[in-house]
This record gives sequence, C-alpha cells and structure tokens, in this order.
Amino acid sequence: MTISATGLVEQLRKAGNPEQGRQTARFFKPHRDRVGNGWKHLGVRMPVLRQTARQSIGLPLKEAERLLCSEFHEGRILALLILVEKFQQGGEKTRQSVAKLYLRRTRDISSWALVDCSAHLIMGPWLEHGNRKILDRLARSDNLWERRIAMITTFHFIRRNDFDDALRIAGILVNDSEDLIHKAVGWMLREVGNRSRQAEEVFLRKHYNTMPRTMLRYAIEKFPESLRRKYLAGTVHQLNG
Repeated sequence: MTISATGLVEQLRKAGNPEQGRQTARFFKPHRDRVGNGWKHLGVRMPVLRQTARQSIGLPLKEAERLLCSEFHEGRILALLILVEKFQQGGEKTRQSVAKLYLRRTRDISSWALVDCSAHLIMGPWLEHGNRKILDRLARSDNLWERRIAMITTFHFIRRNDFDDALRIAGILVNDSEDLIHKAVGWMLREVGNRSRQAEEVFLRKHYNTMPRTMLRYAIEKFPESLRRKYLAGTVHQLNG
C-alpha cells in the first residue's frame, strides 16, 4: 500500500485524543510570524508520532512536503520526524533532497516544537562539512522561526564540542525581541556551558548585563548557586569588546 499524506492524517485522527489536543493547544500561542494560527491539535502523543514516523519512512518527499502544510500540528510534526528518519537513513542524494526541502519550507516549520524536533537533526549534520553561513542568513531573518532554526541547528555542533557557530549565532540574536529566541539562545548557551564553562562565561561576561533576563536565566541555570546569584545581581566582572 502506498503511503500518503492524506492516509497519515487519517491515521493521526484515529490515534488522537480530543482532551489531550485541547491541553496541547494551550502551549502554542498564536504569533504574527506563524503560518496557520488556526491550527488544530489532535492530541497524539510524541511516542506515537515517533513510532508512526519510523513506520512511514517510505513516504515520498512530495507527500512529506504536503504533510508539512497540514492544518494539524501533529501532522507537521510527523512530517518532520519522517524527514529526520529519511535524512538519517538515506544516502547523500536523499540527505541533500531532505535538507533542501527543509530550507524551502522553513515558514511552515512554524512552532518551537517543530523547530526543536528537527533543526539540529537535519540542518546540523547537513552543514557539518558545508557552508555554515546559511545560519547567519537565517539568524538575521525577519521570521522568528528561521531565527530559532539557526540557533537550534548549532546543537549538533555543540554536542561535538564545536562551539564557534553557537556563540556566533548567539551573538547575532543576543538582543532579539522575541521570548522564544531568548529561550533558544539561553538553552544553547547552557549546553555550551555543560561542556565548557569557560567558553560560555567568555560570552556571558560580554553580554550578561544587557541580554534579556529570560535568556540569562536559561544560560546560567546549571551554574553553582553562588555564581548564578552574582550574574543575576550584575556583580560579575564584565568583559569589553
């Protein structure tokens, strides 16, 4: 049987739980940058979506692209999870096709959950030996979700103790106006610090007095309590330049 976007949506409908869908919808507030503020939530849990993605790796790319435009948030998540499976298990040609599709449809990857389940797993490995300046372009985009994609993609490099891109993109986004970017930058800075406190603190000592409070709190969450309090009180020596 041929797998299709329509068939997978129907499968999700059957697996959904309306009450769970109503609860999930509360986590996704409408935003001016989001394509589809009228999304519906079916109430399908992530373990089910991940299992369905593994079983649906044969979905043609054109159908995955259709699914990525679904009116259902879970449909879009499923599309991205399938693309991750295809990217991880495919050859070079498939990886190129998946990455190019991802970049072409960034405006449909338009919630924090969609970005966070895919960016570092597709864009990260694709750019590992490629031109990472793509991230700078995304980080300077007017679109919130492209900026978050740029930051979360660097998680792939951070996990390999390669911090340069994460710190560069954090520098571009350090004064961003959006709360969802503050959280993403703070999260990635914390991940840098989990591996190299020194690398994170060099960045923080330049910016902590002016960066958004949410970003700072996320970044220093794992610091010793005494040091965390100093950052929050603004008594850590600040570096210039």
